[in-house]
Amino acid sequence: MALALAPELPAELQRPALVEPAPNEASFGRIAGTVAPGTHRVVVVVDGVERGAARVKGARFELRVDLPPRDATVEVRAEDALGNSSLTTVGPVLGLPAGSPPVRPAALDRRLERRLLRLADRFPGIAAVYVENVETGAGAAWNAGARFPAASTVKTAIALETLRILAERPPPGQALDLLIRDMLVNSSNYAANELLRWIGGSGTGGAQEVSQLFTTLGLDDSRLFEGFAIEIAAAPPPIPVRIEEEPPSAGKHTSAWDLARLYRWLHQAARGEGPLLELTGSFAPADARYLLWILAHSADRGKLDRYAGTGVLVPHKGGWVTNARHDAGLVYARTGAAVVVVLTWTPGIAGDASDTLAADVGRVALRWLRDGRVGPHGNDAPFALWF
Repeated sequence: MALALAPELPAELQRPALVEPAPNEASFGRIAGTVAPGTHRVVVVVDGVERGAARVKGARFELRVDLPPRDATVEVRAEDALGNSSLTTVGPVLGLPAGSPPVRPAALDRRLERRLLRLADRFPGIAAVYVENVETGAGAAWNAGARFPAASTVKTAIALETLRILAERPPPGQALDLLIRDMLVNSSNYAANELLRWIGGSGTGGAQEVSQLFTTLGLDDSRLFEGFAIEIAAAPPPIPVRIEEEPPSAGKHTSAWDLARLYRWLHQAARGEGPLLELTGSFAPADARYLLWILAHSADRGKLDRYAGTGVLVPHKGGWVTNARHDAGLVYARTGAAVVVVLTWTPGIAGDASDTLAADVGRVALRWLRDGRVGPHGNDAPFALWF
């Protein structure tokens, strides 16, 4: 009786095909893809350090690893029973803390509210502030329903609308990719206007399409009417969204509440859930991770990210016009993540005081994420950050 022979394993194992992560994306540590027949284990190496391994049954694999909070190179090695291996390398990948999806509705933290109110009161003009832990829903706000001149903060929505229309994300270095990066990293008005023209045939047409996106998402305090001027860019209660005072705003406008929801949804979309993924078109989780990667490399420093120490990432988008300076984004620390928005307006020229307010709110958010306190005995004394 003849014996059945075991199937031969390939002398050279095919490289694993990665579904996630991809180059130029943020990642919460999910490593997923497919492998060739005969593979029995995959190993994940990040910047030369092994971060995880898993046995493979079938063609698909998925595991989660801790990624460093910076751009890194991820290697996935497939191995068979004979010791053959093959390698797929991807990078840069920006590591975000794994965390967990939001599980609770927004809820007011009164101690945080008192701290934010004191900061807003010191500002020599009109301010709006919103801070919310995207995992627990806890947070606080001041004047978050007031409309402010939008400046460049709404450029994130232009990028979102571009990716919603596209069948797939533009390849690195392609014209649309370069325009999105220039608009978000350098706040280029030229790039924003080019994207608006691509979206709607003209600056006005594109602005109408982005405004329709705001309407679809229920962001009723945010509108664009035209392109940008070409210039050199320099059981607790729910979190209350009120209007305490409001600056004049005749042109494009937005509110802290609208921007907070947009960035919360961007975070959710990167994790594979939320209303942005329900839009018609092709906006996908990979698109959200792509935007977070770009926003984390913003050239506009010294606002929400001023006190971001080691291990803290702040994907954000600032904006400014003569009377108004803003910043909005997400703060990622090892202990949690929060959406943070600061809008300011002054009757004169907005400047350093606006940036200082954004920096102070970012610092409070970081400390609050760490241990839920805003300072010793709730006073205004400066505090250290440990991450």
